[in-house]
Amino acid sequence: MWSYPRPPRVEPSRQSVEVWVGGERIGATTLSWRVLETSHPPTYYLPRSAFVRGSLRPAEGTSYCEWKGVASYLDLVGGGEVARRAGWFYPDPTRGFEVLAAAVAVMPGAVDRCVVDDEVVRPQEGGFYGGWITDRVVGPFKGGPGSHGW
Repeated sequence: MWSYPRPPRVEPSRQSVEVWVGGERIGATTLSWRVLETSHPPTYYLPRSAFVRGSLRPAEGTSYCEWKGVASYLDLVGGGEVARRAGWFYPDPTRGFEVLAAAVAVMPGAVDRCVVDDEVVRPQEGGFYGGWITDRVVGPFKGGPGSHGW
């Protein structure tokens, strides 16, 4: 992750990506985007069309990323369960991140599971970051104890 750039870059991915809530697969695609940033595992953004109808519900609140702009939040719904504010998107992303306007990121620790190429993702520590950790990425990662201010 230390070889990832700052500012971050967005790149297309052809990996198989799935999102599960309430025991149901609510999202699946083989065309997503990864945001790569120094000291973070990749964050995957799935096209809205990858999600089951009714699984994305607007949620309150926004946040600001110095690189991508203002994010809006989504509840993710599946199997009778609601993962509150587990998804986010950039309705008007900054230059260089325009492709993310039609995509949704998911906080792996807030859903049943996220899967990349049949490997269950481990969530990035800290509850704030949305990185997806697989065996293909090596830390340390920002978010764990003692990593504030990296």
